[in-house]
Amino acid sequence: MDFDTTELIQKAITHIDENLFVSQLQYTVSTGEQKSDMEATAIDRGDAFKAAKTHTETLNHSETSQVKYDLIGKVAEGTILTRRTAAAILSGISPAKLAMFKYNPEEFINKVIRLIKEQKATMIVEHITYDRIQGSYDSDIFTAEKRSQGIDKAFRVQKHIQDYVFTDGIAEQSVERRFAQDLEAANEVCVYAKLPKGFQIPTPVGNYSPDWAIAFYAGTVKHIFFVAETKGTMETLQLKPIEQAKIRCARKLFNEISTENVVYHDVDSYQSLLNVMSSL
Repeated sequence: MDFDTTELIQKAITHIDENLFVSQLQYTVSTGEQKSDMEATAIDRGDAFKAAKTHTETLNHSETSQVKYDLIGKVAEGTILTRRTAAAILSGISPAKLAMFKYNPEEFINKVIRLIKEQKATMIVEHITYDRIQGSYDSDIFTAEKRSQGIDKAFRVQKHIQDYVFTDGIAEQSVERRFAQDLEAANEVCVYAKLPKGFQIPTPVGNYSPDWAIAFYAGTVKHIFFVAETKGTMETLQLKPIEQAKIRCARKLFNEISTENVVYHDVDSYQSLLNVMSSL
């Protein structure tokens, strides 16, 4: 294994206690009255009753359910852990959290699995290493992706690796459009690229897909930045632990491939890019 099981158990218990919430099952009762006068086709149209009234109740008891769950087995299977480890985690969480299982077993199992996997991902990432290989992307990766927008919706640019940038959202008002305009206006920017979906950095918890790559010069060293998100910062976006783990993997990759002449960074917003640029 790539992590210490005892440490995983403790971290998973804490993570579940802090973040698990399971909604109680609800049911809605509708009541209506058949119309005294109606056409022959009213039933087919679903128009045979007067406006129905509804009220929703929370299901507080489920004694009538005959479904039996192998809770430990399901959690072990979903997290790829042993039954012993899954049992240790479940027995360690607070009684109040464990009691949520009876409210909504399926949701409880799915959320516990997700929270445990988030902790596994975090611990695996701490030990990841990258090795250089000879493979590379071909330049046609930027033209292979089909666009639903016409060229009239594109933004004509000078510093992009292509003459046009296709940004998300409404072309004249989107955050990405303004981001590209900022890059065009920045004297420090040498060249940049709106990265296609096919450009991905592999990590143990899924592929990391940055949106932009920007290169600019600071002295004799070229700095290349990968921007993951142009709509906010890591704090304001409130990224899920899995997404945070992907970013940490990317940072380790950038540390590995950086040289004395070219330094790779990752930033989470244009403001972050400006902050780093001003410090160089």
